[in-house]
Amino acid sequence: AMASDPADGHSTLKRCLGVLRDARNDSEQFAALLLVTKAVKAGELDAKTRRQIFDAIGFTFPNRLLTSRQPPAGCPEHTFRALGLTLLACFCTDPELAGHSQILNKIPTFNDILVSPCNPDSTSMIDDVYQCLSAVMATTRGPRELVTKGTVSALCQAYLNGSYGSDRALTLLLGLLAIAEARCWQRDAPHLLAVLSKLSNDFLKTEDMTKFELCDVLPHFIPLSPPLTQDSQGCKCLHRLYKGLANILGSKLSQSQRDPALKLAACLVQACGSEWIPAGSAGSKFLALLVNLACVEVRLTLEEPDPLEVEGKKEVVTACYVLIEMGIQECLREEKPLLEEMQKVQLTRIMEEAFGAVIFYLRQVKQEELQDPFIFASVRILGAWMAEETSSLKQEICELLPFLVHYAKKLFKEDSPTASLPQPELVSAEGSGLPQDALRFLLPGFCHLTAEDRPRDILITEGAPALLCEYFLHQWEVLTSQAGSPTPLTSTEMSLQTACGIFLNLVVTAPDLIRREKTFSSLMELLLKSLPLLLPQKDHLVLAANIATLGLMMARILASSAVLQETQSAKDFFGAAICFLSQAHTAQAVPGSEGLAAAVSPAYASAWADVRELWFLGMQALAGCVPLFPCLPQAALQARWLESLSEFLTRVAPASVDFELIAAFQGVLVELARASQPCRDAILSHHGREWANLYGMAALEQCLSEQ
Repeated sequence: AMASDPADGHSTLKRCLGVLRDARNDSEQFAALLLVTKAVKAGELDAKTRRQIFDAIGFTFPNRLLTSRQPPAGCPEHTFRALGLTLLACFCTDPELAGHSQILNKIPTFNDILVSPCNPDSTSMIDDVYQCLSAVMATTRGPRELVTKGTVSALCQAYLNGSYGSDRALTLLLGLLAIAEARCWQRDAPHLLAVLSKLSNDFLKTEDMTKFELCDVLPHFIPLSPPLTQDSQGCKCLHRLYKGLANILGSKLSQSQRDPALKLAACLVQACGSEWIPAGSAGSKFLALLVNLACVEVRLTLEEPDPLEVEGKKEVVTACYVLIEMGIQECLREEKPLLEEMQKVQLTRIMEEAFGAVIFYLRQVKQEELQDPFIFASVRILGAWMAEETSSLKQEICELLPFLVHYAKKLFKEDSPTASLPQPELVSAEGSGLPQDALRFLLPGFCHLTAEDRPRDILITEGAPALLCEYFLHQWEVLTSQAGSPTPLTSTEMSLQTACGIFLNLVVTAPDLIRREKTFSSLMELLLKSLPLLLPQKDHLVLAANIATLGLMMARILASSAVLQETQSAKDFFGAAICFLSQAHTAQAVPGSEGLAAAVSPAYASAWADVRELWFLGMQALAGCVPLFPCLPQAALQARWLESLSEFLTRVAPASVDFELIAAFQGVLVELARASQPCRDAILSHHGREWANLYGMAALEQCLSEQ
């Protein structure tokens, strides 16, 4: 037996270690090991002594014990295995040893023990296994090794079996999912779904405080990918969670009960949008209640003098932001809406009050608080509101604009570390949607605001145009960073398109600003270079349309700048712009008829709703550029545009070409005929007078008849 006095215990332990080193046979080793493991189990050893044990016996003894099948006389069959596990659990208290390959290669053994039937006398083995697994998970390599070696499925089975230590299995699962959620679901989705099924069932049926405790556990088992809605078992889980949440949120709750429920609902929205809420009266009432509660929580919290002093409040309000963003989207939804019209009107009014509180809160923010991730979440949700609701809170938003521009500029310039709080995303962030990219979420609202005098003046005064030019240059680099050519990064591309919309507003309403701000010359230079690169890639047509139209409209204003004066990049740009404009329409056979009709080209058809207005603007801008740039008529001739346009107008039925399209063609043709004799000759030689008369192009007819 070990001595009762600690000092005597340590000397006994040292003697045992000596016996272990010098043992002549297994029985001597076993006797010494029993004393060592007894000391280990008693928890009497400090780190130094535990390390001494390892230095004395290494991994060799535990390895032999784990593989030995013959127990000592009169001992249970797993005696040696239990001793080996106790020693490994002892070693794992040293982080350096916990990550050792000799421990990592025991993971399959640990898994086997977890899923084996548990005898009353093997509980200490299971305790040791959980201690080893916990230590491994805390190491750098540990989580990856655990996932690849099958520990997730073993933990799921241990939890579902409900045997000894199943609560620790759930704790370890939560830890692994927090570190490596995507990898866990890729490898072990069926097992994790089985756990979610049990948890969601418990959540629906239990009527005590466990229900609220499960609100904290369940979010860890709701993956962003693959969506639960794609799996029948996942759909059943979601329905149980919906019913459980409807029961909770329809009851009178304390704050400590309501907060976890709101966070669980937000987690479901992040993973599945509103698909987990069933259609019909009950579903629409639940959705309206959810958004209503979120708005009330935002107002109650953010209108307080020190709103976020309470621990955990930021996480709750951030969850409410997710629910409110769903509310915005559902109020806009026209196809199969979950909400009735009256509910949409009521929710819009309630959300407006919540955004009044968000604006109130942001106006109190101090300079030293700007790196707080919660500020980012608040700016982001306000951006979502500004993108859609352009008429409400106009005065308040105008007053907040200086702060929003300053904040976006600070984060963009400094790459502020705001990644620690999970940001509310209805869909997973893509591309350059980094936490510091506040501008990405403000751009749609800024696009609306630059169309109006007062907010546009504020944005210009605060330096937003120069910031947006820099941002555009940066986002273009992000888009083209992979293998030197654009790749489909949706959020980056959307940001570039929206920025083009803002610049188009400024070109129309503030041309002097375009001439005055040097950054617009840099932007012009980028537009010249980017269109020829972008246009051949058909999946970027909408962005190409934005860049072509913006470039042509800016070229009219900056015609005298050095970058546009007969440079190769300017010629390449104009050639690409003519290519974009000239290929949008084609002659198409009409079913049941021998004739041809004017139609949008197949390559443009899917994007035409987004491209149409830009195409007409681009034609107008091109007509304005022709007198300013001598290279343009030559570019039109090189592209053989006049010949193809003549052929198009000759072949199609005139009734199939609408008036707006005729006017667009005529505007460009007149300018080309006036600016260039070769262009005029090309039009005439291809029956220009005839089809000008046929389509009622009076200005072109007159131009062609002049000497």
